[in-house]
Amino acid sequence: MRRHITRQLAQFQDESTSRKISVAAQPGRDDELRNPRSAQAIHLKPLRRTPKHGVPSCDLQLRSYSIQPLEFFSDFALRAAYYLGLPAFGPVPLPRITERWTVPRDHFIFKKSQENFERKTLRRMIQIQDGNPETVQLWLAYLRKHQYYGIGMKANFWEFGSTQVENPVQSLDGGSGELMAVWEHLGQTKSLTEEEAEEMLSRGRLGDSLCVSRAMPRSTHPTA
Repeated sequence: MRRHITRQLAQFQDESTSRKISVAAQPGRDDELRNPRSAQAIHLKPLRRTPKHGVPSCDLQLRSYSIQPLEFFSDFALRAAYYLGLPAFGPVPLPRITERWTVPRDHFIFKKSQENFERKTLRRMIQIQDGNPETVQLWLAYLRKHQYYGIGMKANFWEFGSTQVENPVQSLDGGSGELMAVWEHLGQTKSLTEEEAEEMLSRGRLGDSLCVSRAMPRSTHPTA
């Protein structure tokens, strides 16, 4: 009996010493690896910017037939707005759109029996307040680039300008200058005269197909 007790005591002492060694060998909690803040933020609610004036700049409406991709993309849109510095409000649930169709079940003798089909469209709205128009356009372009499958988007955005009335002549001059700057990059860079255009049309098969008479060369000597 005494030998059995001594053996149990020896085993208990060996286990206690091994536990102490393993605890001492483990690194501290400060040395443990942790996920970066960006990865930890996935499991938290999206951060939001505080609007200063509360003036709406854009209303983004998201639509889907299932709730899971709709909530996922709404969360993605809010996080993208935060990192672009846009104050976002939402997502606000909108009323469902319910559509029903009644069609014949089959043809011939089974056409008297009918069946019903129903489709429910779920909607969420995200509003951007006090946003710069260029930043809002960048946000919408980023969402279109990374659009999730089964998600439809509809955006209404507003731009605010000055109330001063410009001179119509100055506005036309400025608009023509902008148009010329754009048209310079299209087609020919050199404008053609009427003679050059007629000569180009009268060359070869193009002139024959257009029934344009070829220009006769002018004689250098006067006729008698």
